Amino acid sequence: MKKALLGATLGALALSFVAGPTTAKADEIGACLITKTDINPFFVKMKEGASAAAVAQNVNLSTYAGKIDGDHETQVQAIETCIASGAKGILITASDTKAIVPAVKKARDAGILVIALDTPLEPIDSADATFATDNFKAGELIGQWAAAKLGDKASDAKIALLDLTPSAPSVDVLRDQGFLKGFGIDIKDANKIGDEDDDRIVGHDVTNGNEEGGREAMENLMQRDPGINVVYTINEPAAAGAYEALKAFGMEEGVLIVSVDGGCPGVANVKDGVIGATSQQYPTDMAYKGIEAIRTWVDTGEKPKNTEGLNFFDTGVNLVTDQPVDGVPSISVEEGMNRCWG
Repeated sequence: MKKALLGATLGALALSFVAGPTTAKADEIGACLITKTDINPFFVKMKEGASAAAVAQNVNLSTYAGKIDGDHETQVQAIETCIASGAKGILITASDTKAIVPAVKKARDAGILVIALDTPLEPIDSADATFATDNFKAGELIGQWAAAKLGDKASDAKIALLDLTPSAPSVDVLRDQGFLKGFGIDIKDANKIGDEDDDRIVGHDVTNGNEEGGREAMENLMQRDPGINVVYTINEPAAAGAYEALKAFGMEEGVLIVSVDGGCPGVANVKDGVIGATSQQYPTDMAYKGIEAIRTWVDTGEKPKNTEGLNFFDTGVNLVTDQPVDGVPSISVEEGMNRCWG
């Protein structure tokens, strides 16, 4: 007999449990997945990957999510709950990569293996391991593509950057700075958003990683300069919102939008010309490998190893576009659709 608890809440938590046996097997262990939200397709797919791995690895998985991107306090509560429940491992995509560190330390001090997914903590070694896209490379690829696509006109570009949240978690900084470097802009301090002095940058605004936020941020930056012709977005929902804002003012033609994620709706927007190119990442792999790593650590005491030359385990990234340019590796929209999620 299997028992499933779905949709239970703990304070502000959106909480659900993957089905598990009433009588635990001798080698069953508990683990937690804590994501930023449970509505973004990226995190939905991450949860699916963790759930599939939990079944295969005999792990009793509890999943938690904040209400919106940036809901730090909910994630702290989730960690406290995981500690109290006796979990052996925690997978987390942190909303605030600095502020979450004390809670993560508490979990590690309690003997729990903590793995950051997608979003490195600050400092990165605050977690036992990080399984992520190379987010700087993801940004760099779309920056290189946009610059090559514009050619000589890149020197006169007017760039809007639609970032994530005011707290600027590491994933936000890495993608933003990677894009600017790829485009050929001096990024000054690579750990800081907004310190560049290049005249081509119209400005930065935040989106909370959703369509409404993307629309509002785009409207704000268009008021600053209606001549914007390049738009970087933290993710594809924000890109969709930016496009709607441009379209509402009849300005969508001639504006190049680039993004990161690789979800099926986003890749479809590349096909339809809404987005010029996107960097595709693989959330299912991150979470699946994360659960496997927790199982291995419990069984053998062996912690995950980083990809050679990096300070994290790289789960891969590909540029998706049907407008390839010389010198920037990419895959087609058709292949992107075959590998997309959501």
